[in-house]
Amino acid sequence: MTDKQSDKPMLRVLRGTAAEPKPIWLMRQAGRYLPEYRETRSKASDFLSLCLNPTLASEVTLQPIRRFGFDAAILFADILVIPHGLGQKVWFEPGEGPKLEALDAGGIAKLKPAEVLPRLTPICETVSQVKSQLPKTTTLIGFAGAPWTVATYMIAGGSSNDSTPARMFALRHPTEFATLIDLLVETTADYLIAQAEAGAEVLQIFESWAGTIPNDSVQAFSVDPIRKIIGSVHKRVPTIPVIVFPRGAGANYRLFGDVGAAAICVDTHTSLRWVHGETKKAVQGNLDPLTLIAGGKALRAAVEKILTETAGIPHIFNLGHGIRPDTPLAHVEELIRLVRG
Repeated sequence: MTDKQSDKPMLRVLRGTAAEPKPIWLMRQAGRYLPEYRETRSKASDFLSLCLNPTLASEVTLQPIRRFGFDAAILFADILVIPHGLGQKVWFEPGEGPKLEALDAGGIAKLKPAEVLPRLTPICETVSQVKSQLPKTTTLIGFAGAPWTVATYMIAGGSSNDSTPARMFALRHPTEFATLIDLLVETTADYLIAQAEAGAEVLQIFESWAGTIPNDSVQAFSVDPIRKIIGSVHKRVPTIPVIVFPRGAGANYRLFGDVGAAAICVDTHTSLRWVHGETKKAVQGNLDPLTLIAGGKALRAAVEKILTETAGIPHIFNLGHGIRPDTPLAHVEELIRLVRG
């Protein structure tokens, strides 16, 4: 790590230092709540094309940094670029979200892991372009979805609130399910390494559907695969810090302290101080996105509560989930003032 990198607020926290003021960025900070994003989005034929266009994706990644001056920029992409890279058909229906050609047990053998990195080269180009344009104190975050979360979309053919298709698949086809998870571990690690080599300084792994995993399967379906990914990444890029976000994991948050991550991102239903105490890791989060929409007294009280709860511990201020499209820009500006002031 260079001297300039070590001066970045977010990287100091990820090394275990309690910083004041706390570094701040927001999940989905590049998105539909920004008028400049909506203008850029109109230039792409569809959402996946936007993700795979380095010029447009770089512009979108940088927009919230220019407007708000966050301490980190997160690569604009999507967790479902891995299925796309594997050859599964992926598309996004306006107003409905992601759609995929649902994967059955026989379809796993037809996936093409050797094609993932070539098909995702444009995303690594985006990383390089963004890195060259970021302010010197701003950290660049790359990311990917965790194997369980990505598998839930691949098997269901889209979003599933309780992951029933993936859970039934794992029960009926345990061998094929294990093969799919292993394949996703390998390809996700390679993809994250490629982002790091292109210039990402931090990596985040999104286990967005951790809360749908049966309790006796959390270790096998989530903790162990994420540990393997981080281990593979650190063999190639030993110093890069990784943040893990097991949204909805509840009491199982404590299990993620042993996956090799530098920090644990915490959802709105879980105590930041408790997660820090259980894992001994830096924490990130966990403001309710609805509170950011509400603004005013509710926002001020919630921010003060988080700042008080995390006093003296390494904490990156963030939301407990992604920022919503109906979030007022003035409330984001107020949030930054509250955290920094």
